[in-house]
Amino acid sequence: MFFENKKILIIGGTGTIGERLLQHILAENPNVVRILSRDEHKQYMLQNSLGSRRDMRYLIGDVRDYDRVLSAMEDIDYVFHVAALKHVPACEYNPYEAVLTNVVGTNNVIKAAREQNVRKVIFTSSDKAISPTNTYGATKLTAERMLVASENNKGTSRTIFSIVRFGNVIGSRGSVIPLFINQIVNDKRITVTNQEMSRFMMTMNQATQLTIKAMKEAKGGEIFVLKMPVILLRDLVRVITEETCKKYHINADEVKIQEIGMRPGEKMYEELMTYDESLTAWELPDMFVIPSIEGSQKGYENAVKAKEGTYSSANQKVILPEEVRELIVEQNLI
Repeated sequence: MFFENKKILIIGGTGTIGERLLQHILAENPNVVRILSRDEHKQYMLQNSLGSRRDMRYLIGDVRDYDRVLSAMEDIDYVFHVAALKHVPACEYNPYEAVLTNVVGTNNVIKAAREQNVRKVIFTSSDKAISPTNTYGATKLTAERMLVASENNKGTSRTIFSIVRFGNVIGSRGSVIPLFINQIVNDKRITVTNQEMSRFMMTMNQATQLTIKAMKEAKGGEIFVLKMPVILLRDLVRVITEETCKKYHINADEVKIQEIGMRPGEKMYEELMTYDESLTAWELPDMFVIPSIEGSQKGYENAVKAKEGTYSSANQKVILPEEVRELIVEQNLI
């Protein structure tokens, strides 16, 4: 098992993805897992849910604080960097705060990992980093560039830096689904930005498995992009309305849909890989790998050259409403 007897640090470990990563890692009998986050309440709740364990450490701290990150990484083998300020409107109205967490914080992780001679660092990015139109996306793009540059300029350091690029994670904290359910139950209405928007959607399990696979497969500097379904917001609204009304015995005809227009920084569609990236990318059955060194396959098993073109929610076939329903029901989100 990959994590057996290893020492792992999860930065942002009390978040949705962080907790799922933790569950997977603990199943492989690691030596220790350290959780670094700034939310003492979430750490308290996590500690209560797991009970007393000799292989867990709970560290209060902020990724913005280099000294704290450095001490948290002492004698660590693998680092998952999943901490971020990611709410798009919040980042728009507080751009420097987004820079401090997403850019300065990532730089702290890079420096500390080198200093502590960590084996591998996996950073979780976003589809919003591609052709960014908002602060969040711009900070994630900058962080990606920093990690790739660190890999290419690390000299004698053994630390491997790699990136996973996510779409929207269904059921994660900040997901639109709980908001829709709450609005239907309490107000019999849904506020939607624009029903013609399309989005990449992945399950929590897919996001976790992608991140774990990236950690195992990383050779250095590459970006892993999972192939994932595309959902039309209109279909998501329809399915959430029908399923919520069914569960709570509400007349679906009474639920009103109110379009409120796009929020600052939002796009009608999202991209996970640019045209330029596709020119050097490799394709696997379940993901694309964008290497840091042009033309380098670096030994990815069963990889073939990717087709030229953007990987965008605008040019991918959207899944049918019934497939959206299966996804929602399967994930037990209502």
